[in-house]
Amino acid sequence: MTALLEVSGVSKSFDGFRAINDLSFAIGQAELRAIIGPNGAGKTTFMDIVTGKTRPDSGDVLWGERSVSLVRMSEARIAREGIGRKFQRPTVFEDQTIAENLTLALRSARGPLSVLRWRPSRASRARVADLAAEVNLGGALHRKAGELSHGQKQWLEIGMLLASEPRLLLVDEPAAGMTLAEREATTALLRRLAETRAVVVVEHDMDFVRRLNCKVTVLHQGAVLAEGSLDHVSANPQVIEVYLGR
Repeated sequence: MTALLEVSGVSKSFDGFRAINDLSFAIGQAELRAIIGPNGAGKTTFMDIVTGKTRPDSGDVLWGERSVSLVRMSEARIAREGIGRKFQRPTVFEDQTIAENLTLALRSARGPLSVLRWRPSRASRARVADLAAEVNLGGALHRKAGELSHGQKQWLEIGMLLASEPRLLLVDEPAAGMTLAEREATTALLRRLAETRAVVVVEHDMDFVRRLNCKVTVLHQGAVLAEGSLDHVSANPQVIEVYLGR
């Protein structure tokens, strides 16, 4: 497997608490990966470090074919490198339509100066329609985002991230608050997206992780405790003790 993202010996402490402890693992170029673990395992801090929100105390995060280091890049530069992050709570413009939200995302995917001069074109409108279709919202372009269900808002935010054509998507607990039908559609969406890019899903819901049917990394006390299929890690006595047995 050629690694797209390689976390190498990363550690991070906050006020004496070691949130990440010599963490090392890699994500492939087009791969779906689930990251699970108890609260305090380091899942959020891992995402903060990859996206530049937090600087590690030691170790490195290497990106792409040239293995460039992300640890001294700004959050904006890392986003331009092709890393998109979706937080647990969807952040969409509620008073704007789906089409307007996606159009704003297309604009922000351009440089600061070109954004000022940018005007919608036939090509950009077609791109917006394609993005909406990709995230199950193709028939609802003129609906206000505020009218959407929680699950649909999650899809819209994923569509907004896709506007910048990221090579890696970090998705935080996408199944939370979704109906069963939305969860099934989200599973299919994430699996489809991972055919052409890396998608990392941080999730507590084991039923949802099982539906994803992908490699699972279990974090505990800021390090990798186990890795493999969900069946493989679920049979690990340490995983049962620290996480699944709770």
